[in-house]
Amino acid sequence: MRVLVVEDEEFLAETIAAGLRRDAIAADIAHDGRAALAKMRLGAYDVLVLDRELTGLHGDDVCRHVVEQGLLTRVLMLTASGTVHDRVAGPGPGADDYLTKPFAYEELLARVLALGRRTRPALPQVIERAGVAVDTARRLALRDGRPLPLSHTEFGVLEVLLRAQGAVVSGDDLIEEVWEEHISYRANAVRVTLGTLRAKLGDPPVIETVPGAGYRLCDRPGGGR
Repeated sequence: MRVLVVEDEEFLAETIAAGLRRDAIAADIAHDGRAALAKMRLGAYDVLVLDRELTGLHGDDVCRHVVEQGLLTRVLMLTASGTVHDRVAGPGPGADDYLTKPFAYEELLARVLALGRRTRPALPQVIERAGVAVDTARRLALRDGRPLPLSHTEFGVLEVLLRAQGAVVSGDDLIEEVWEEHISYRANAVRVTLGTLRAKLGDPPVIETVPGAGYRLCDRPGGGR
């Protein structure tokens, strides 16, 4: 899942994004509405965590852009308004849900995950292939029943490969799904992460490199590298 956090309070934006990254969710940050629109033109996001009272371009205008462009992105609006009128009127044009400040991170995470499930086709909580499994709700990875101590990036790569069900996933697609935009060494990050992930998965190998195309999870253990 990929999330864009749009919040002009820099500390709050960094706190939210850091929490999402700890939970294996790729999170980018924009500090104003115009920057958010620019980022959305460059890449697709599953969920927008959007402060309504942005300076400059208002959060409602960012929501209208999502609707007018027909984007699949779901919008979680953050608002300081908590009156009865605001709750009845709703979170703003185009928003799918809203959360009143201050809020607990755990509640924000639950809302983001729920919206993300609405963006993507429904998939089982546990995805398994060739003896490798991920439990997406518990953030747990296993091989032949053995827990794997994966970093959030390694977990994200493994989840994408499992979701592909044996289809080839390009390096660019992995970057789009798993890495935050601020990572300056992304061109080399896929190769390095695949190396550490393969080491933790152990033998026989299950991740195959398809020259000139990308990577896939083999039907049976022992696939080439």
